[in-house]
Amino acid sequence: MQSIQPVLNYPPELLLQAQGIRVAFFDVDGVLTDGSLYFSETGESLKRFNTLDGHGLKLLMQAGITPVVITGRDSAPLRVRLKALGVEHARFGTEDKLPAAQDFLSALGLDWTQAAAMGDDWPDLPVMQRAAFACAPANAHAQALAIAHHVTAQRGGEGAARAFCDVLLVATGHYAQLLKNAAP
Repeated sequence: MQSIQPVLNYPPELLLQAQGIRVAFFDVDGVLTDGSLYFSETGESLKRFNTLDGHGLKLLMQAGITPVVITGRDSAPLRVRLKALGVEHARFGTEDKLPAAQDFLSALGLDWTQAAAMGDDWPDLPVMQRAAFACAPANAHAQALAIAHHVTAQRGGEGAARAFCDVLLVATGHYAQLLKNAAP
């Protein structure tokens, strides 16, 4: 059986920008979800997650890149999803995301030159601006699009986070080996 060859191609300058990343910060609403807020008739919050995005987070962990979720909201569905994915680092219910990101960097013994961030709206801008590599989904707010080093073709909650993960995996040299391991 012939091995599967990587098909992703990115501009060299983009890959250079994303090299050396050891931690990736993710927003939730508008990045890991489509940004819509769903509520049951009893007021329970419901979220829709994309399995491509979840697998991307798992691949980052396999490559030694720590995914960190920092979100302005807190919900049981989100906590269940992150636990199922094995994401250990998350801060819930915070609109001031920069101090939270700095706390995680300090705890992990890393600095901003080793950080990437994906966000879609104003609360994400300070983290995106400080990170060495910033990414936004296609349907992000204009301000997030303006400061992103890369804008995915995918919309939030529709594979955008996976596209971000793929860039990081290619740039850090892990993509081909992870693909080979997945399809021996």
